[in-house]
Amino acid sequence: MGINSNRGVIYQGPGKVEVQDIADPTFTNPAGKKIDHAVILKVLSTNICGSDQHMVRGRTTAPAGMVLGHEITGEIIEKGSDVEMLNVGDIVSVPFNVACGRCRCCRELDTGVCLTVNPARAGGAFGYVDMGGWVGGQAKYVMVPYADFNLLKFPDRDQALSKILDLTMLSDILPTGFHGAIKAGVGVGSITYVAGAGPVGLAAAASAQILGAAVVMVGDFNKERLNHAAKMGFVPIDLSQHDRLGEMIAQVVGVPEVDSAIDAVGFEARGHSGKEQPAVVLNQMMEITRVAGNIGIPGLYVTADPGAQEKAAKEGSLSLKFGLGWSKAQSLHTGQTPVLRYNRQLMNAILHDRLPIAKIVNAKVIPLEEAAQGYAHFDAGVAAKYVLDPHGVIG
Repeated sequence: MGINSNRGVIYQGPGKVEVQDIADPTFTNPAGKKIDHAVILKVLSTNICGSDQHMVRGRTTAPAGMVLGHEITGEIIEKGSDVEMLNVGDIVSVPFNVACGRCRCCRELDTGVCLTVNPARAGGAFGYVDMGGWVGGQAKYVMVPYADFNLLKFPDRDQALSKILDLTMLSDILPTGFHGAIKAGVGVGSITYVAGAGPVGLAAAASAQILGAAVVMVGDFNKERLNHAAKMGFVPIDLSQHDRLGEMIAQVVGVPEVDSAIDAVGFEARGHSGKEQPAVVLNQMMEITRVAGNIGIPGLYVTADPGAQEKAAKEGSLSLKFGLGWSKAQSLHTGQTPVLRYNRQLMNAILHDRLPIAKIVNAKVIPLEEAAQGYAHFDAGVAAKYVLDPHGVIG
């Protein structure tokens, strides 16, 4: 069951990705040190994420030559001598966070900001800029460190394969959307607004719904994505129709405010004029969220954006109306999602048919070799979540 030639999606520079031959994974970390706590996976599914698109658009400091991909589901084909809880043949979900399981943050399940896996800053991830140099998983094979701590084993192989399109969302977007909803304080009867009808926004909306929200509104400019959101049972808010979000919310619920707001857009946000306004969503969230309400921010914000139109935004500085949020005693929660905090319970919701997330985000399977086309379609705003199938086992 060994490796038979590895291929991966390589970031070549702004606007360009290619599938190329890449090195076979080995039991070594990015510093070249041999590690025994890792496994090597045959990648069964790996998804294109909106966060990947930020890099491919040239909106980060990502270097050319990176193997992309942080959403990984796979089968263990080799394991290190220090792996005790997993076996060859197990099918597992890989949290996008690389986490050691040993530092203070990991021990408190803040795995999005592990203190040891990235020399540059807190937090590591596969195939992502400034996240520790871990090789990405948009490939046929990949190495995963700290396997006993990080990997979520599916209880039944046949069941896992039958639900692989749903389970592949456990590596990132479903826990990320759920984390946004949890941090926004969504509960039974909540009036909730989600900014962004892309895959993470839809995952957040689905999470709000399963948490008991009474109304889930989803705002976007993309009509195709809004139409899909409506088909999934969410209330679409067409931002192209009006520049006063509160008034559009009032048309739905009678008042211009919500209990919980979720920013699933991030730093490439655009205002009603069509121009980039990186803080526009955050400012809208503070305007529409009730006094003492909560705002969850799973959307990505970066410390450096070389493609920004505003000088301050190039250095990660945004023009926030923070005084508004302060005066309303609102709580804002940011940061990488700690996937391990949520993925087991979300797995159970999927396995017991409570959360058809693949349908909700409109999952579309394409071969690994067609990754460049998938990136192009996704960047054009197609209402779909692209799942790469490196070995032809999905569809």
